[in-house]
Amino acid sequence: MFAETGTGRRARLQVTLPRARAALRPHVVFTAALAAAVLLRVFTMLGYPTTFWFGDSGSYLKSALHFTPSPLRPSGYSLMLWALHPFHDLRLVAGVQHLLGLATAVLLYAVTWRWTRGRFPDKPGIPGLIGTAVAAPVLFDAYQIQLEHMLMSDATFEFLAVAAVAALLWKRRLTWRLGLLAGLLLAAAALTRTIGLPLLAVAVLWGAVRVAARRPTPAWASGWRPLAAMVAVFAVCVGGYAGWYKSAHGRFELAATNGFFLYGRTAAFADCAKIKPPADLAGLCHDWKHDTPGVAPAYAALWGARSPFRAMPGGVADVQGNARAARFAQAAILAQPGDYLGRALRDTARSFSWSRSAYPTPWTVGEYRFPAKPWQPRSAVKPARAYGRATAVPRVVEPFAGWMRSYQRVTYLPGALLGGLLLVGLAGVARRARDWGGPALLPWLTAVALLLVPPFTADFDYRYLLPVVPLAALAAALGWFSEAVSSTSSDL
Repeated sequence: MFAETGTGRRARLQVTLPRARAALRPHVVFTAALAAAVLLRVFTMLGYPTTFWFGDSGSYLKSALHFTPSPLRPSGYSLMLWALHPFHDLRLVAGVQHLLGLATAVLLYAVTWRWTRGRFPDKPGIPGLIGTAVAAPVLFDAYQIQLEHMLMSDATFEFLAVAAVAALLWKRRLTWRLGLLAGLLLAAAALTRTIGLPLLAVAVLWGAVRVAARRPTPAWASGWRPLAAMVAVFAVCVGGYAGWYKSAHGRFELAATNGFFLYGRTAAFADCAKIKPPADLAGLCHDWKHDTPGVAPAYAALWGARSPFRAMPGGVADVQGNARAARFAQAAILAQPGDYLGRALRDTARSFSWSRSAYPTPWTVGEYRFPAKPWQPRSAVKPARAYGRATAVPRVVEPFAGWMRSYQRVTYLPGALLGGLLLVGLAGVARRARDWGGPALLPWLTAVALLLVPPFTADFDYRYLLPVVPLAALAAALGWFSEAVSSTSSDL
């Protein structure tokens, strides 16, 4: 081979550069938005040179340091921390989580652009604008950026949930490879937070609807294979983790706290005069509604000074205590179904308030704001030093921290707009009823599942809305601007 001459290189560049500019031109708005979002995260890293802390942060670190499954919750997030542990740098953890947030926005944009570009063949800039609008809450919402900086599983779970939806929607017809990828991502989400478990059922339901729409075409039979692949890899991953959990704790499960959290859900309405519990459950009777003014009943029942779990040998992870809590909660729901439904719906409605209330406690809501002073819970001090060494010391560096505090006062998505996105998405799904809801059906169902499961099984918390917002935005866009699934093209 002869070396390429300078004239040949110039000629090749003269052909390549215009093509590259033409390919990038439809994405210029998103590129600018992404650059601005990166800058906001750089300010956050400069203003707060370590992670933010939450009451649960210490337990995640302990599980990562000892490489053992936590009895409190699935340890998928702790496994990520374990992988980053050799660097002994909590700034790296924060940086990785910010990258996951940006990757979430890129996936939202990519899926939106792929599904909308065919609707505007003569206006290539419009799909880019729609995709940028869908990604905007993830790119710019101050509470999103703050939670990305916190040593908690929320940003990781959000990425996994959105990535699973993106895998399922990447092509018009789901392939077995994408089914495997989606199953792996859904398993990772379920092993990061148990709220991810119902997402498999949502994905299977959506997939079954899509396959049923093709009857009696030849694609009908082959359409089940990707779903089978998705379920199989999910079962292998989750079952493997449960086996690891059994080797450490003697029980084939993901965590030992499901009954504990369900008990907290019933604390807001449980009336033992109506439940009439047996003697071994009578100790769980208490009027949590009036126990601690200004504190949610579930918080008082689980974490308050009078919580019955404080006296149990394993605390909130006590196996027998968890079983008792589950029995009590089930009895309360069966005896007071109307009260249970009313309380769960009332707490779900908190998602749509324009401003944030002090729920479940004033200090919990305060932990979701950029702080003016460094703070770290006592339970996290030792594991934080063992994990991050010098980077574990909380610091606040001005003026960058002040910039982010000011930014958070004005730049966030109010709950009322989240409600609007869900309604727009629902209207889009209904509009595409003949197309079985179109591609909007999957993100809309996933968003609704993530919205409803926490207040129906545990309690409401604003950070649980983190993955709901981007999926609701995606559903709203796809419901009104996407191409029809029944297009003659077999791919996007």
